[in-house]
Amino acid sequence: MSGFSFSFSGDDIEADGQSGTKPDSQPSPQSSTTTSAFPVPGKTLLPATNHDVKEMLSKLPSKVAFGLLDVDLDGQGHIQLPRRELWDVRVQIMAEDEGETEPGLDNHDVKTGVYEGGFKSWESSVDLVKVLASSHPFTSEAKKISNIIELGCGTGLPSLALFQWAMNSTVSSVSFILADYNPSVLQLVTLPNFILAWALQYREELPLLKEAFSLEDELELTPEVLEAFQEFLSSRGITLRFFSGAWSPEFVSMITDSQMHADSSTVVLGAETIYSPFALTSFLQTILAVLQQEKARNQAAEVLVGAKRLYFGVGGSLDDFVVQARERGSTVEQLREETEGVRRGVVRCTLP
Repeated sequence: MSGFSFSFSGDDIEADGQSGTKPDSQPSPQSSTTTSAFPVPGKTLLPATNHDVKEMLSKLPSKVAFGLLDVDLDGQGHIQLPRRELWDVRVQIMAEDEGETEPGLDNHDVKTGVYEGGFKSWESSVDLVKVLASSHPFTSEAKKISNIIELGCGTGLPSLALFQWAMNSTVSSVSFILADYNPSVLQLVTLPNFILAWALQYREELPLLKEAFSLEDELELTPEVLEAFQEFLSSRGITLRFFSGAWSPEFVSMITDSQMHADSSTVVLGAETIYSPFALTSFLQTILAVLQQEKARNQAAEVLVGAKRLYFGVGGSLDDFVVQARERGSTVEQLREETEGVRRGVVRCTLP
C-alpha cells in the first residue's frame, strides 16, 4: 500500500499512562486538487458507510484482552477508560488474515489515505475527556446532551467517558455516533471498548459478567454477554451508530440523517483531526456542515476540538484552525491549554 506515512512525537498514550515517543518523519504530503482529509493522488478514498451494529457484534472474537487508562480529571477525581490491547488485535488479525498485518498495527502512526491513526490513543483525546468532565455532563446542573458525534474516533476515549457518565446517571435517550476513516478500527477497537465499559460498570451486579471476567484482564464475549449488552442499550434508550469513510457531503448527510434525537443538543468531538492542512480544511468543512444542519433544525450544537498547537513536518495547527473557523463565521473559544511537553489545546466552535 502506498501513501504518506509518519509518526507524531509524544502522542500515543501507553498502558502506563505515559506518552510514546517516536521520531517524526520528514516528507510532506503531495499537493492535490481534492479537498479531503486523506489526499493521495490517484488513490480512491473509502466511501461513507453506515455499519450495522448487529453485524458488527456477530464478527467479534470470543474474548478480548484489555487495559485501563487512568485519567486524572485535574484534581476532581479520576476516570478509568478501558482499551482493547493492541497485541490482542494483532493476534485476531493474524489468525483471520493468514498472517497479514492490518494497516496501523505496524510502526506507523498514520498512513495517509490508508490508515488514520485510530488504533492508538492520542493525548488530545484525554484533554477532551478532562474538558467534558469539567462540564459535569448528565447531571441536573448541566445542559442536556442527547447527541454525541465523535469524528476520527479511534479508541473513542471522549465518547467512552460520556458513556460511563451516562451509565452512572438516570439519563436516557442518548445517541452516540462513532466515525472513523477505517472500518477495521470501529470493528476491532471502538465497539469492543464500549462493550468493555458497560461490562466493567455492571460486573458486580450481573452474574454472567462475573463469569465472563474469569481472567482479570480479559472479557469473554459470549452470546449471552452480547445479548445483555444490547438489552441494556435498549432499556436505557442509548443508541450506538458506527460510520466509516472519508469526510464528504455524503458523509455529513449520512450522520445527520441517522435518527438523532430531536429537541436536544448535539456535541461534536474531534481529537487530533487537523494534523495537516488537508485534514484541517476537510474537518472544518465537515463540522460547519453539521453545525449548519443543526442550526436549521433550531437545535443547539457545539464542536469541541483537541489538537496540538503545531504538527511538525506536516503543517497542521490548532491556531490555523481557529483562524480559518473564525473566517468562516464561527465563534471559537479556548477552553484548555497544555504548555508542558507538546503544546496542545481544546477549543469550542459554535455558530452565532
